[in-house]
Amino acid sequence: MTVTDRIDLDPFGADIPAESARLRERGPVVPVNLPGSIPAWAPTGYDVLKELILDPRVSRDPRLHWKLWPEVGEHPSWGWVLGWVGVVNMLSTYGADHARLRKLVAPSFTLRRTEALRPRVEAITAELLEALEAGAAQDGTVDVRAGLAHPLPMMLICELFGVPDELRDATGTLIAAIMDTSDPSPEHGASVQRQIGVVLPALIGYRTEHPGDDLTSELIRVRDEDGDRLSDEELLYTLLLVIGAGFETTVNLIGNAVVALLRDPAQLAAVRSGEIGWDAVIDETLRVHPSIASLPLRFAVEDLVVGDVTIPAGDAIITTYAAAGLDPAHYGADAGVFDATRGPEDHLSFGIGVHRCIGAPLARLEALTALPALFERFPDMRLAVAPEELRQVPSFIAFGWQEVPVRLRG
Repeated sequence: MTVTDRIDLDPFGADIPAESARLRERGPVVPVNLPGSIPAWAPTGYDVLKELILDPRVSRDPRLHWKLWPEVGEHPSWGWVLGWVGVVNMLSTYGADHARLRKLVAPSFTLRRTEALRPRVEAITAELLEALEAGAAQDGTVDVRAGLAHPLPMMLICELFGVPDELRDATGTLIAAIMDTSDPSPEHGASVQRQIGVVLPALIGYRTEHPGDDLTSELIRVRDEDGDRLSDEELLYTLLLVIGAGFETTVNLIGNAVVALLRDPAQLAAVRSGEIGWDAVIDETLRVHPSIASLPLRFAVEDLVVGDVTIPAGDAIITTYAAAGLDPAHYGADAGVFDATRGPEDHLSFGIGVHRCIGAPLARLEALTALPALFERFPDMRLAVAPEELRQVPSFIAFGWQEVPVRLRG
């Protein structure tokens, strides 16, 4: 296959499993076009993706290793990707820079610190479930995404980072705009950059004037005490990454698990009886419906040989978590079937190695709290629409539903 055979990825992510299967038929790594015709390579299976993630010859730093970085500004339709690679944080750095930035944030997300948040997660969940029931329509219909899956991680991450109430809606709007890849227009890209330039400086300014016991205040102290450890630019974009990743992915994890279980009453009954544990439900959700389907971008530091394909040095690579989780070569012929009895602890949806998601314990705690509480309170809950009527969020990056409408009491 030549690079002239590039496949255009669906910017709306309307059917990510089917698209992953089509790519897999073309080989282990396939040349694709991202929205706006950004050229990249897409690994199509578990083993190849894992190998590339762990390969030190694969970088996250476009300034050092993307041969097209100097001409990004010449392509108006590439502006959307700047929210991912035109930043300086753990997601877009390599080697010592990545290790330095990760070391500043990781201590705040240890298992011990996460466990200390359990009472607060439980309290928020209880409040939201009360509101969910009170706000149901006359026929008992509610949107679980809007009423529980979104506000729980949003409220918690805003509390952790000291985001004032007046900035919370703008923060959520900014992250949603970054995740939306359906519009590669220059206007959308410019809008995202404007929002980044308004919302995050406002947060930093507020916490500079009103320091507290929160992670934004702590990062500001690090910057002010030792600028060599954290620059102004790194502070801003670290907040963008950790706040965004700290809630958006958990929104989809909770919503995807709810839909998967309501689609399969037999499995739901096994979960309720204790035959299948909630940890297994979460891992299987992350395998079949990972919150992040494909993450841009990584870059070949030197020529990489994958089977009979060579990824040239300087080319971009996307991390295709959805394709890896649905790979029949790794998970069997029924890889596309949600089956929580698998307990797939080897899924890659939280990353692996030095780039494993530091917020994974927090996401798991939130899901392990919200899901059992939801199904215990509403044991007769069912989907309010046919499964085929559910709409995927408009993104090839995020993997989740725009709404999760349910009837709480059958």
